[in-house]
Amino acid sequence: MPLAESPFTSTILPIGVPRLAAHPNIVTAVLVGRTDPITLEHEGVSVTGDVLLVRPGIVHSVRVSERGADVIFLNGLAFPFEAPLAVVLKGSLEQLAHRSLGGDPGATEPGATEELRARLAFATPPLAPKIVEIVRAMQADPMRRVTQDELVRYLGMERTRALRCFKAVTGLTFRRFKLWSALQHAAVSMAGHELVRTAAIDAGFADTAHLSRVFSSVFGLPPSVAIAALDDRYRAARSVTAPRISCSSAFSQSEAFFRSRARLSKQ
Repeated sequence: MPLAESPFTSTILPIGVPRLAAHPNIVTAVLVGRTDPITLEHEGVSVTGDVLLVRPGIVHSVRVSERGADVIFLNGLAFPFEAPLAVVLKGSLEQLAHRSLGGDPGATEPGATEELRARLAFATPPLAPKIVEIVRAMQADPMRRVTQDELVRYLGMERTRALRCFKAVTGLTFRRFKLWSALQHAAVSMAGHELVRTAAIDAGFADTAHLSRVFSSVFGLPPSVAIAALDDRYRAARSVTAPRISCSSAFSQSEAFFRSRARLSKQ
């Protein structure tokens, strides 16, 4: 039976440094060590494993081996376990995480990411069609601003209820989701060899310094270090994975929302 396509992107970030500074993940993430186990630390508590599913919103630091690690950010996925920090993934879930990343250029399996997401989605609420359209639109192009007023009109709800509905479905406030979408857009642009300054402006950040501050607070490392981790092998491998495919797909599927948005603006 084919998997239902998620409207959410699944961004991959390579880690080429031995330690990430303390930071909270905005969304549920899978952390995969390339050759050795990785360790998450939070207030004296640590979790170590080859593949870790990390709870969002918890400030933590990360220790990895010399060969580094990779993070798969599963946007829109509710953390499905009771663990306060992270759980070690084993068996088929561990294999799916490795298949999502691949080991050599061209070896990555984009379908594996969607299967991993589907296997972990048992705590994630279903998506209303109108929320799906809004999510795709916002992820596709952060520069096409979507306001709270437009969200309210499109959903046909009172403001407070509309914002609560959006957060219940996406796991993020409306403002936080816009920031996260812009940050991913900038990260994908930088991975595609765009200058940090260009990536920042195109994603809606005020300037390079603004992007750098937000990037460091969210990922635990500055953009320059993240870019350095994208060597030729990983640039080629990531070119067939979720960030590019998902963003492209999201843009093509967002037009229904923007057409409705245009109609509403004329009313």
